[in-house]
Amino acid sequence: MPTIAKSLFAGDTAKDFSIATPQKRRLRSNSTAEDEAPTTPPAKWKSPRRCMHSSPKSVSTGIEKEFCDKLVTSSRSPLKKSSDNLLAKSNWNPRDSEQLRVVKEALHVSTTPSSVVCREEEVRKILDFCKTCVEKETSGSLYVCGCPGTGKTMVMEKVKQSLVNWSSEAEVQQPDVLFVNCTSLTNTSEVFTKIVQRIQPKKKINGSATALKHLQNLYGQGGQLPSKKMMLLIIDELDYLITRDRNVLHELFMLTMLPFSRFILIGIANAIDLADRFLPRLQSLNCKPTVLTFRAYSKDQIQRILQERLVALPYTVFQPQALELCARKVAAASGDMRKALCICRSAIEMLESDVKEQARTIDTPLAENDSSDQENVPAIQHSKEVDIVRVPHMVVALSKTYRCPVVETIQSLPQHQQIILCSAVKLVKEGKKESAVGELNKSYESICKSTKLRPVGILELSSMCKALHDQGILKLAQSQKGAKVTLKVNAEDITFALQGVRFFRNCLQ
Repeated sequence: MPTIAKSLFAGDTAKDFSIATPQKRRLRSNSTAEDEAPTTPPAKWKSPRRCMHSSPKSVSTGIEKEFCDKLVTSSRSPLKKSSDNLLAKSNWNPRDSEQLRVVKEALHVSTTPSSVVCREEEVRKILDFCKTCVEKETSGSLYVCGCPGTGKTMVMEKVKQSLVNWSSEAEVQQPDVLFVNCTSLTNTSEVFTKIVQRIQPKKKINGSATALKHLQNLYGQGGQLPSKKMMLLIIDELDYLITRDRNVLHELFMLTMLPFSRFILIGIANAIDLADRFLPRLQSLNCKPTVLTFRAYSKDQIQRILQERLVALPYTVFQPQALELCARKVAAASGDMRKALCICRSAIEMLESDVKEQARTIDTPLAENDSSDQENVPAIQHSKEVDIVRVPHMVVALSKTYRCPVVETIQSLPQHQQIILCSAVKLVKEGKKESAVGELNKSYESICKSTKLRPVGILELSSMCKALHDQGILKLAQSQKGAKVTLKVNAEDITFALQGVRFFRNCLQ
């Protein structure tokens, strides 16, 4: 009886209430069998009420502590240390409306983070460009490009603030800053009107052509300049200025070439080759802007940015594996940080639904049970499953965001056709974008063997490849050396579509 009580009430959660004797306990790495053998009589049995960690309502933490200890000993990178900090906090209460509001606000796209993470090099380059122009009092142009959601606009906000602080510390005349989002313009040439209004607020401009002409006269002659201060023009969504004659876009960059120009022009857009395609004349006039490209965020960068937004909260909101799953999928799909934030907020909504469902279940009268321990433990475990956002919540949020006809089609395919797609993905991961049907068949048979399924013959496999070709998932082409198979959809879509099936996850690893 003492041994049983000790196993049940002394916090030995790693064995899930199993009855362990000293002889059957696993040896520690730095101990011997002699050390494990008891040298003194067993301790006197104590009532569960007198044991600090033995209340049947207390949440067992043995497994979590062991998991956290492994993370601490194995962490070497800042990313893993941030994950440890999240685990060290207490879990939040998703039933608290105020905590829920704070978490959603921290993950909102419009919320400006306290620091720019994973874009330090880009901030430095843009800031150095602006400092050089201000110090030398020379005009210049810079074109910032990159995929949506890569932090271009956010970085410019950081540059504006840093430039103001630098000018005060260096005792340099602070430049005027004008930020224009081209999506707010009624017509493309209105951008010149906004520049004139900033330089000369009391100046009345009649017509957009007059505004451009006024700027050309003002900085072309230099006789009556309103101010000798430099002016930083930040033009966001620059591709909205692309018209058939491209005249507005061309004249905007030509402002930096006027004899007495004081403009530092920074244009922001998504197209990487905008300057080459739409501004060919600028290169002949030696006015082509410097190009700075923002690369899509990687999985580690997305995960780190999410953790930086959550690190200021006094509680743990996400399971680390859930954040990693979100980062992996978004990085593979687009690298759009805004998409990752929206998915995390959607996962929180999935958690809210679970909490409401659990509340309805608790309100339902429970069947009476003779043992109070058996009655309480399952309720505690169920409560623990919905106190933070976990992988199942994130999977549902990802499915809602990335649900597309391709994913739905793959999920509805027969099992052996899905295994063929898994085989094709494995070959792609090995660097074989195109493979022979015989090679695909070997990979297919290997997966069938590992999952204890009977494979179909080569003729039936070729027929199934033809069916997948007709649906636009595989490309089946004939060559002199035989039939060749190529994936026509992204391998990530196949992985995402089949990740909910256990043995498919093993096949795709």
